[in-house]
Amino acid sequence: MPLEKKQIYILDDDESVLRSLKLLMVSYGFEVATFSSAEEFFSAVPNSAPGCLILDIHMKGINGWDTMQKLTETGSTIPTIVITADKDESFKEKALKAGAVGFLQKPFEDHYLLHMVNRVFNKTT
Repeated sequence: MPLEKKQIYILDDDESVLRSLKLLMVSYGFEVATFSSAEEFFSAVPNSAPGCLILDIHMKGINGWDTMQKLTETGSTIPTIVITADKDESFKEKALKAGAVGFLQKPFEDHYLLHMVNRVFNKTT
């Protein structure tokens, strides 16, 4: 019986980030769905969907902070890794307090993100 691929959701309004992160994750055997807005993500992904969300903070419309709040309010337990180009040092603490399992400032090296994603799936398997 083949192993089920592990699902990654990437939510970022920067098309180049979506493309590069998708290529990275697919190259490591993950199933990947990308979204350029929180509205698109919430309409496509059921609240109980398994996987891991890689979430940008600064987006048009519903930003990353509001997305995390909505996930919490709807009872979602999807592990979330926050990424941002913002250099505000307080964002890491704020993201972790909001329930994120990881935080990275762009640009970051691929292996840091892969380590966080693998840690998520090792906890859930």
